[in-house]
Amino acid sequence: MGIGTSIFLIAVGAILTFALNANIGGLDLDVVGWILMAVGVLGLIMTTLIWGRRRREVVTTGEPVEYRRVEEPVEYRRVEERRDVAPPL
Repeated sequence: MGIGTSIFLIAVGAILTFALNANIGGLDLDVVGWILMAVGVLGLIMTTLIWGRRRREVVTTGEPVEYRRVEEPVEYRRVEERRDVAPPL
């Protein structure tokens, strides 16, 4: 789950919990809203932890590396295609 999805779930949950005053037979929208907000917060925490592990500082020592641009020759070819198409009946 990404950060955007987590924020979306939190927003939808907050709307269901705090902004709506509707009753659906057998379904409490306040509870559904709280569940969506909890899932969104949990997803946001998990995403932050996973992305936090991927971001590590890389330290290099030694001489700087020089990069040279190597230009390779470009080959252009012309391709012709011919089709025999029967007219529609």
